[in-house]
Amino acid sequence: MRVIGIIAEFNPFHNGHQYLINEARRLVGDPRAIVMTAMSGPFVQRGFPSVLPKHERARMALLNGTDVAIEIPFTFACAPSERFAFGAVELLYRTGVVTDLAFGVDCQDPSVLNMLATLEPDEATLKNSLSEGKSFPSARSDAMIKAWLDQNPNASEAEITLIKDTLRQPNSILALDYLRAVKALNIGWKIHMIPRIPDCSATSARSKLSSANSITEAADALLYDMPENALAVWLSAMSKKKFSLPMRDALAKDIFLRSKTYPMEACAYMGDGLEGYLKNTLERSSNFNKMLEMLTTKHFTMPRIRRALSSFLVGQTSEYVEQEKHVQYIRVLGFSRNGRYCLKVMGKCARLPIIHNLSDGLELYSNSPRLKAQMELDITASRTQAMYLNMDPDYEWSRPPEVVK
Repeated sequence: MRVIGIIAEFNPFHNGHQYLINEARRLVGDPRAIVMTAMSGPFVQRGFPSVLPKHERARMALLNGTDVAIEIPFTFACAPSERFAFGAVELLYRTGVVTDLAFGVDCQDPSVLNMLATLEPDEATLKNSLSEGKSFPSARSDAMIKAWLDQNPNASEAEITLIKDTLRQPNSILALDYLRAVKALNIGWKIHMIPRIPDCSATSARSKLSSANSITEAADALLYDMPENALAVWLSAMSKKKFSLPMRDALAKDIFLRSKTYPMEACAYMGDGLEGYLKNTLERSSNFNKMLEMLTTKHFTMPRIRRALSSFLVGQTSEYVEQEKHVQYIRVLGFSRNGRYCLKVMGKCARLPIIHNLSDGLELYSNSPRLKAQMELDITASRTQAMYLNMDPDYEWSRPPEVVK
């Protein structure tokens, strides 16, 4: 049985995701290959809640070629590239059934990424770039370029430009971290790097959504960005009032109020003076865009700020992130008919507990404090997101996995 692992957020599911799934099956050469997606839960990698609940995002994927959808725990889903990639890759690996890994890349020559993945960033360059006030991603790119130049002192200007351009692309950095995670875990998967198709972007879709004032406006704006059945899942759930358009201004207001009441210092991704910067910069405002504009600075990247604020909202500490390096369980969000068979096999092969319903996790609490701590963060993250999507904060307790025949 070939099982293709795909790491995604589906925030929202768009035409590029459908292309990735179809192309992965084509490259594997088996139209019956199982596609297993490790997807973000209520919060995403660049910080802040996703624009719709994870079960609806899982259903969108299941209707468009995915067979099994499992959740990346909050502590890895809302994290820097290295931690996100390692957590997602480890999650797929611990299922015991994945044979291939497929992901999208921005560059047209994936062999460049394979080569770069063998290099270690130059530590002196990394420290020097950070001391100059550069963000960590920029400093890391500088350090990678220096490491490559050390091995290729006679490189042409065209080759140097290619390396620099590759390392400036966020999705290429993420691809490198996937490759590094596979190497660190000594996994023998077959890797499929698939060039992304133009004009398919979750960022573009979210931008259109953020300017919509109604369900009708949202549908019109996203009609050509998403598969029709994926858009139908969204609109149907919203029409049934399962959730609303994201209340971004409420999020901004809550962040401000909490910042005046609760300490930030111990929260993950603060440090380097970020907590002081946030407290001094945040102002009373019910406007989400104004909040982001106020917080924009050259010293801290916006994803870093968002992840720090998300950890603040959910209660994730720096100590927890430093101590917990591994995924503790496999949470199933949905499956197809073929996926059901895969889950049966996975039940015999998985190296972690498999949880279908949230209440199942309660039985595991007493035997594993680490599992309990990780799941409690996930529960809090879901409750936090629910407030901004106008949902019942305890909806997860009665929500079984999505099943698509």
